[in-house]
Amino acid sequence: MALRGEKLREHILWKAKEVFLEMGFERAAIDVVAARAGTSKRSLYAHFESKEKLFLAVIDLVRGLFLKKLKIPGDYSENPLDALTIFCGRYLEILLYEPSIQMCRVSMAETTRFPKGAVEHFDVIFTEVHTRLSVYLSITFELSADASSEAAKKLLGQILYPLFVRALFGMEALSKSIDEAALSENFDLKEIRKTVADLIVSVSKN
Repeated sequence: MALRGEKLREHILWKAKEVFLEMGFERAAIDVVAARAGTSKRSLYAHFESKEKLFLAVIDLVRGLFLKKLKIPGDYSENPLDALTIFCGRYLEILLYEPSIQMCRVSMAETTRFPKGAVEHFDVIFTEVHTRLSVYLSITFELSADASSEAAKKLLGQILYPLFVRALFGMEALSKSIDEAALSENFDLKEIRKTVADLIVSVSKN
């Protein structure tokens, strides 16, 4: 049975995501997306009036998927050390997932063409994560807004560098699959736990 309405729109989005990640924006043709989705260009344009609008919709899709996978620190444990360690581990695991890095590269390559899309992508993988960490630190350790914000920035910097930068430049092996609901049991949390423990000691003194 042929897909229609919102189901067809969602199906097109998922297939467009695949095509943009494989080919980048410039080389990705609407014909290819339509063929991959098993629909006509006319049907595709009925949902997305241009390739540009389709690309921005894909970024919005990626945003929702990212945040759904990540959750918030308190969802992982009642113990602050465990909650922050697993949250940061999950964050890094999602970022080092091959499609995540591919999307970062495509978004960066199209910054001039789609400044709004680039900002939205940056907001979800950095700004929103910083906010979630900052709020958790503020509530858990009774920190001021400024203190919790600075602590969150410091933690993110230590977690991301150098692995994320190396991954962007193709210098790290990327995971081909990821659990949709939880951090992999094989993900190494040793260094992250040490970093989080040091941060907790630091903020507890203030």
